[in-house]
Amino acid sequence: MSTLFAFLHHLCAFTLVSAVAIEFVLIRSELTLASARRLQVTDLVLGVAAGALLVVGLLRVFFFEKGASYYFHSYAFLTKFSLFIVIGLLSIIPTMEFLSWRGALTAGLVPAIGARKLRLVTAVIHSELLAIVIIVLCAAIMARGGWV
Repeated sequence: MSTLFAFLHHLCAFTLVSAVAIEFVLIRSELTLASARRLQVTDLVLGVAAGALLVVGLLRVFFFEKGASYYFHSYAFLTKFSLFIVIGLLSIIPTMEFLSWRGALTAGLVPAIGARKLRLVTAVIHSELLAIVIIVLCAAIMARGGWV
């Protein structure tokens, strides 16, 4: 079971990273009807992957690995988990923006996004990418038993 949940954890993580990378590319290009729709779908995939990653990760912590006391005494784990939660909360900003485009997309129109809102959404996506790098570093530290 431990191997299955490790596999699922990694599958969710790679899906999440891929979705953030796709959002990064799409948000930097000119917004079109097609790219706006892709952003909505990609954000949905990102949300599902993040939710599944959280559930599978917590199941691993509490039932399939070293136990909650081990993980919750690890600074690397606490940093990793905290970053995941903070970025998850920040990602509400792009999600709400992409969801607000439903009416325009249904009408076949390219959604309008102001320069300020675009900068904010882009900054959140950049923050997600930076957090992913730090999370991977924390995972490597944890794998070596460090920063306990």
